[in-house]
Amino acid sequence: MTGTTIAIRIAESIPAVPAVPMADVVEATSHWWAGFILWCPLISLVLCGLCAAFRVKSKLPAWITVLSLACSFTFTVILGNLEDVPERINLFEWIAVFWSDGSFVANFALYIDSLTILWMSFVTGLGTLIALYASEYMEPDLGKGYARFFAGVSVFLFAMGCLVMGDNLLMLYLGWEGVGFASYWLIGYYYRRPEAVAAAKKAFIVNRIGDLGLALAIYLIWATFGTIQYNELMTLLDEGTYATVYEHWSVEAIPYLLMLAAFGKSAQLPLYIWLPDAMEGPTPVSALIHAATMVTAGIYLIARMYPFFLLEPTSLHVVAWVGGLTALLAATIGMAQYDIKRIFAYSTVSQLGFMFLGLGVLTTYGASYHVFTHAFFKAVLFLTAGAVMHGFAGQLDLRKLSGLRRMKGWRIVAWTMFVGCICLAGFPFTSGYFSKDAILAEAFVTQGPGFEILGWIAIFTAFLTAYYTFRVWCRVCAGPVHFEPGDELHDDDHHDDGHDEGHGFHPHAPRFAINFVLVVIAAGALLASVPYFMTNEVSDIKGGWIADMVNDSTAASGIPGHAEHPGTIAHDHSGDHGHHHGSILGMDPHVAMYYISGVVGGVGLFLAFWLHLWRRQDADRLRSWLLARAWIRWLPVAMENKWYVDEVYHALVRAPLWLLGHIFHGFDRYIIDGLLVDGTARLPRLVAKWFQPLQNGMLQSYAITMAGGAALIALLMILMMQFFEGGGVQ
Repeated sequence: MTGTTIAIRIAESIPAVPAVPMADVVEATSHWWAGFILWCPLISLVLCGLCAAFRVKSKLPAWITVLSLACSFTFTVILGNLEDVPERINLFEWIAVFWSDGSFVANFALYIDSLTILWMSFVTGLGTLIALYASEYMEPDLGKGYARFFAGVSVFLFAMGCLVMGDNLLMLYLGWEGVGFASYWLIGYYYRRPEAVAAAKKAFIVNRIGDLGLALAIYLIWATFGTIQYNELMTLLDEGTYATVYEHWSVEAIPYLLMLAAFGKSAQLPLYIWLPDAMEGPTPVSALIHAATMVTAGIYLIARMYPFFLLEPTSLHVVAWVGGLTALLAATIGMAQYDIKRIFAYSTVSQLGFMFLGLGVLTTYGASYHVFTHAFFKAVLFLTAGAVMHGFAGQLDLRKLSGLRRMKGWRIVAWTMFVGCICLAGFPFTSGYFSKDAILAEAFVTQGPGFEILGWIAIFTAFLTAYYTFRVWCRVCAGPVHFEPGDELHDDDHHDDGHDEGHGFHPHAPRFAINFVLVVIAAGALLASVPYFMTNEVSDIKGGWIADMVNDSTAASGIPGHAEHPGTIAHDHSGDHGHHHGSILGMDPHVAMYYISGVVGGVGLFLAFWLHLWRRQDADRLRSWLLARAWIRWLPVAMENKWYVDEVYHALVRAPLWLLGHIFHGFDRYIIDGLLVDGTARLPRLVAKWFQPLQNGMLQSYAITMAGGAALIALLMILMMQFFEGGGVQ
């Protein structure tokens, strides 16, 4: 069966697009307290602002933020244990405009279903822990930017809550723009550093492209369906009453515009370039915003609006291919970098690509599960990198660090980083192993254009991931003890004994707050595999607790085995009721992938240990061998230079716009202002200068001027008389 046939059959079945009818959404008036999930970060923002105004020099802003986010997490857990989901909780009337033949209504209300609970559980939970981590990490800024930092974190959590919990697309857009603003705020936290300022502007500008797509999508959804509220939209989709406008171009354009927004916020080709540079912000920001939460907003958007993508099945093919290619590209860049945070940043881009691949191959369950597991293990990886950076005076070059597991005070950092690495590498029976396999297998199951090729690309990317992940751990945490301080070395770090590896520098080991958070999140990364083994409430689906959470939401149609899964619908239309699973190496992909991914990951781990622990000199020889041969030299050079993507953007986008801006500036300055505006203004001044000598205040001069004027008038009259006496013009 071809991808075109699948697309046609899905399109034929569109009136049965699964959604949540309005009648199934409970109007919850007794759960008004759920609003405190949003209000707590807002209260924290106000209190942090007061701390800044009164120049508080203690850790009070940190404790306010931690307590507020812990309250939000508690309310989220309580809300998740309620039976009445999905439900709508109206907080207050926001926008309501009515006219004779239409309306635009967007209340400040919450839409609570299992997808909302899933996202908010790790957003608020990790947010609380990372704020606690930051209470120690940001100590050097006490009395300076400490309160400003935690105010930014509070803004982000409020905005992320609006994005995920909003009952309508306008509230989602409010949160979407809010997290972008908070990201700009926190990336540029060190505003005295030009690199941080440039990175903040880059992130802000690139994200505006995706934001435009979201704004246009919301407008087209309202113009086509007459509403932007989720429950009403899903009812229209469930009833199929939109069928009269299905052939209209706007319905086909909506998923592509939503896709553009998702690619911008979640750093996919071609809009991924802002995320690696965002590492200029404080490491807790990298862990919370640019690894665990905000960058998953694009996946949430597509999962939430998944029925709209089924209206245009080709859009999911684009999502799959962009995700797969982004995963491969970012992995090849990450394996050639030396900055630990940037390696993890490119790893984040790559793993986000896996999530988009999952959405594209019709497994919203796989994508959501990988979002959940990735939030934990990538957060712990960034936080361990932050602990290293904090203790070694900003040092992040893996060539200048070694043997942390052997150093007193650094063993927790080394082994929690190990936990994050084995999960990211997809080591068998870890959380990353199960969540990634759900995506890899489905690439071979789902029929689509080149999906089998995408599956092999993803497997190769998984091998690269295992390699570059343990390249970091083997270099930094294993091997002999060696370290060099970074550029942030302070005078108080110099000592005269000079007996250690850092030429007198003594690294500052993390204390309780950082170590406690690392242990808790590392434990969460390991325990994130447990939901996979939990019994499903619905017998037709597999995947445990995460699958059940996705099943009770608008993304249910992307669960393999679900009654309304597009693949199942397509087979029902063809009369083939035997579920076709596809195959890989002649086996069921869901079974074969357990072995294939385990072997691939194991080979990547072995190669990393061989080249970067047991035989480090072989890695240096290999690089020298590659650079010495012209036919292959381009490969390591291009990877180390990030495939020159930034240079291409500079040549094709930034430089032309810079030149065009200067041309317009010159035209405005010299033609518009200089010639037209100022030139017109200078004309009366020039005429006035001609007559200025006549106004010198001397009576004799005035008399001569009057006589001269009378003579001129007389001469003019004589010439006029002669002209008319001569008959005028002949």
